[in-house]
Amino acid sequence: MEAVRAEESGYGDNSIKGIQDEELLDFIERNLQDVDPALRVILSVDNAFSIDNLPQPDAYRSRYDGIVNLRKCNDIRGLTGFFCAVNNRLEAGGMFITCVETSIYRKERLYKKFPVVLNTLYYTMDYLAKRVAPKLPVLRNAYFFITAGRNRVFTSVEILGRLAYCGFEIKKTKRINNYLYILVSKREEKVDLKAKKYGFLFRMERAGQNGKTIMVYKVRTMHAYSEYIQDYIHATNNLDKGGKFKDDYRVTFAGRLFRKLWLDEVPMIYNFIKGDIKLVGVRPLSKHYLSLYNPEVVERRNNHKPGLIPPYYADLPETLDEIMLSEMKYFDHYEKSPLRTDILYLFKALRNILIKRARSK
Repeated sequence: MEAVRAEESGYGDNSIKGIQDEELLDFIERNLQDVDPALRVILSVDNAFSIDNLPQPDAYRSRYDGIVNLRKCNDIRGLTGFFCAVNNRLEAGGMFITCVETSIYRKERLYKKFPVVLNTLYYTMDYLAKRVAPKLPVLRNAYFFITAGRNRVFTSVEILGRLAYCGFEIKKTKRINNYLYILVSKREEKVDLKAKKYGFLFRMERAGQNGKTIMVYKVRTMHAYSEYIQDYIHATNNLDKGGKFKDDYRVTFAGRLFRKLWLDEVPMIYNFIKGDIKLVGVRPLSKHYLSLYNPEVVERRNNHKPGLIPPYYADLPETLDEIMLSEMKYFDHYEKSPLRTDILYLFKALRNILIKRARSK
């Protein structure tokens, strides 16, 4: 383990041991400039054991205010456990800097490394071996036996999501050379979390009638751990037309295709059969998305069961305000004549879907 204390490495003199890149030095110094040099540590480690066994920063404290790990996440096996270990060694609000070669950066590097045609073939094989194989039960053990978990392929979404899952708040990201450096702060205590498993189908918590939480089934269209950075995506991307997040890079290439063809919605038929939702009704929303709504609309929503086909497809609103107005109009009509309203909205929605090609983004 290489652990370089700030005062031992000449941190204040721009000479951190092992760091030659001026841009990286500047990124670390700018973001840790308010951290006491005695309470921060620069590392290059690939396991949680090294984090757990860091010495105390002083005689009175066992936790640090700043930790930097220069080893890329791609080489760290048990990444969730590693992030939890870092969380446990930081004070509340403490800063952590980590880095990853994202799948996009990796693709750029490999395409430059090999000639045309050969680069596509090599990249495809590399992606299958180091991104797909670790996720398949049959090949997973063989992969980790051969590679020891090094040089895995990660998307930026998965790393950001894992950090959020492990109790960190994302503060800043920056590309330096071929790595994405990520600055986070400790938001809450997280210890011994298990890595989550993601399959083709998944369940997600949504607000149902009377404020009850229901589990909605869908086909996965986003990268792993996407649900944990919804706040971050909203803060950095805002909302696009139709109330969806603008330029939502959490959605995979296959996921965009599934959404266009409505395939991701098919498992919700099970929720319809269970009685959690009805055929026509407002879209079941996450707690975060619901927090963007006006309290009056939230109250009206609580009085009604959500639906498989929302009023959105009948009115095609573009902004969040227009979506709320559309839902309030639906509630007004539904409370006067439930069956007639749902039939009218169903036919309007089908017309827009089939003729105007309205689709979920």
